[in-house]
Amino acid sequence: MAKWIPKHEAPEPLEGPVVATITGGTILWFVLFLAQLPFYGWFQDRGITWWVWCCLAGAGLGLIGIWYVRGRDAALKRAAAAAVTDREVSTPEG
Repeated sequence: MAKWIPKHEAPEPLEGPVVATITGGTILWFVLFLAQLPFYGWFQDRGITWWVWCCLAGAGLGLIGIWYVRGRDAALKRAAAAAVTDREVSTPEG
């Protein structure tokens, strides 16, 4: 069996409002958790209480995601600022 070799280079990853996207998703998971709480007995009667706890887990993991992407965003900004500073220092003024 021959090794698969891609025909094209992979595209650059899309950058967008990552922090806002993760924050919005986290809020959505928490709102879904709160919306299901009044119906906990209904879920319990059918043996599907994991739906409620799944939403809470999504909100909790979203909090970790917010912390992660904020740190990533700050690191990318620091790297870009350092690259600009290095470029300004290395170019001779004429």
